[in-house]
Amino acid sequence: MRVARDKDDLANALLIARAEAETAFGDPSVYIEKYLPTPRHVEVQLLGDSYGTVVHLGERECSIQRRHQKLIEESPCVALKPAVREKLLTTAVQGAQAMNYSSAGTMEFLVQGDQFYFMEMNTRIQVEHPVTEMVTGRDLIKEMIAVAAGQPLSFAQKDVRFNGHSIECRINAEDPERDFAPSPGKVGFVHMPGGMGVRVDSHVYQGYTISPYYDSMIAKVICHGLDRDEAVRRMIRALEECVVDGVHSTIDFQRAILMEPSFQRAELSTRFLEGYQWDGKTLTLGGALAAKS
Repeated sequence: MRVARDKDDLANALLIARAEAETAFGDPSVYIEKYLPTPRHVEVQLLGDSYGTVVHLGERECSIQRRHQKLIEESPCVALKPAVREKLLTTAVQGAQAMNYSSAGTMEFLVQGDQFYFMEMNTRIQVEHPVTEMVTGRDLIKEMIAVAAGQPLSFAQKDVRFNGHSIECRINAEDPERDFAPSPGKVGFVHMPGGMGVRVDSHVYQGYTISPYYDSMIAKVICHGLDRDEAVRRMIRALEECVVDGVHSTIDFQRAILMEPSFQRAELSTRFLEGYQWDGKTLTLGGALAAKS
């Protein structure tokens, strides 16, 4: 992706984007879309079956990212006005219905103020699906497998209920002090958090070796609360308990994000971390990059 602010930028960006696309995908095709300076990344969780039923399970806010990769996700997006949320969810369902979509999938949008713009659809289960499971009580994996076996969805849209607020932190073996450079190696002592409203999905154990060849995510910590404030406080406490020795990780960095006043006020955008400085203890955000909407 390249940003072009004028005709000169466009000519240069087009050449670079085409070259990168050719190298990475063997296809130099590009397309142009509107540039949004401080958007939120909001996605809608969908489930469809082969009998024409498509339902949504609400939206997730995924604006906290590094290099366009998500670090923290939550549901619901507290910045959406009710009318905007209803239109967003309806649009996602209609889009999936138009393609006769069957399985779990996520339709992703960029939101700027009260306007939203389609970005892509991930035709698979997402890493952050536990966030939705925590607020709906629905087992997305179970439904996805049942649909693949030819069964209809076990519930209708009217049966979906939302309860409280949920947040997920993707714990990665990366070094935030070195622009999130991968940190492979042998894991030492491991302690994962627990307690009411806390879920951990992980494959890591003491003595496990993190390979340099695959994704650097080593755990997902998901916290649920009656509201966003409680979910944030619960996640801060959970990350304080989380220990993964032997490699660098994003644990302390994510806890610092959660403690940022702008994060706690939900003033988020995909540029939230742009220009950050982190010395292992103190997080300094660069510029006025949060979206006040």
